[in-house]
Amino acid sequence: MRLFKNLSQFIKPIISVLFGLGLGLLVTQIAGEDPWNVLGILVRGAFGSKYDFGMTLFYTTPLIFTGLSVAFAFHSGLFNIGAEGQLVMGALAVAAAGIHFQSLPSFVAPFLGILVAVIGGGIWGAIPGWLRARRGSHEVINTIMLNFIAAGLASWVTLYLLKNPDSQNPETAAVAPQYLIGQFSFFEGAPVSMALFLALAAVGVVWFILWKTVLGFEIRAVGQNEAAARAAGIDAAKMRMIAMAIAGALAGMVGIGEVLGNADRFRVNFSPGYGFTGIAVALLARNRPFAIIASALLFGALHKGATDLDLETENVTRDLALILQALVILSVSADGIWGWLGERSRVRNKKQWVNSSLKSEIGESQN
Repeated sequence: MRLFKNLSQFIKPIISVLFGLGLGLLVTQIAGEDPWNVLGILVRGAFGSKYDFGMTLFYTTPLIFTGLSVAFAFHSGLFNIGAEGQLVMGALAVAAAGIHFQSLPSFVAPFLGILVAVIGGGIWGAIPGWLRARRGSHEVINTIMLNFIAAGLASWVTLYLLKNPDSQNPETAAVAPQYLIGQFSFFEGAPVSMALFLALAAVGVVWFILWKTVLGFEIRAVGQNEAAARAAGIDAAKMRMIAMAIAGALAGMVGIGEVLGNADRFRVNFSPGYGFTGIAVALLARNRPFAIIASALLFGALHKGATDLDLETENVTRDLALILQALVILSVSADGIWGWLGERSRVRNKKQWVNSSLKSEIGESQN
């Protein structure tokens, strides 16, 4: 029975994802395109070559970090919409460290970069956590506001304090070369770096914290029932501040792959919405750390695969990726449909059992 339940929990999201993708492809048919051709373009664009697969992994890496960020906060009962601002502050912190501390040896510099990314994002996540815990301000409002503050602050620092004097683009000067973590040549130029393995390691760390430590138990207890957690002596305010700080640190680690593994500098508006897409990644994964890997890979593949639609179709653009993401999330989030179908099945089976019992009793009485 337990095996069947676990199997059901695994199959339901897959069916929901396929259903959402099917609806999205139906939209392309309405737009005048062949759905199978569009699906083929998406698959080839995401996995057609080593470079394509590498770009898919490149887009997947930040989505793992932001998905973990949203999921971790959600386990404490908070909705972190501020991952976009937190990743910006993490990336800016990495660039600042790489510019100002250029004399560090190569075996120390990358670790400093990782550390400041964690600290930069963690501080930006701790602010709304403190405001919620100590002042009662709702974290959704706070994190949305902090996203704008982070964007404005990053632009000012980039243009007036760390500006690249050799470029007209809104970007900082390059970090010292010993900070860079390098890319894998296997992917033929795609900027896949060690940040991918850091993201996978972060998945394991988050799982261990949430399910194998006292801290994780207390965070989940607060998220599931704050009143019961308080009655058990758990400091709910403290747990939520810690959860938001960790969530911010996870989002801030996006800057590692972007600055140290790709651009070697901070670029204004480098994120195409990783923080907001991370919300969808966490929802699709039901806030389970290991499921976030598959969820992030799906959204990374959609993002990369859709880039070829502008060139290979007449009526569909790369914006189809957003439609597909929305339909997938809508399908996965429709938990009520599964409950409704299950209840209907139980009622129908019960009616059939009652009818068959009545018929057998009537037959016996007639005999």
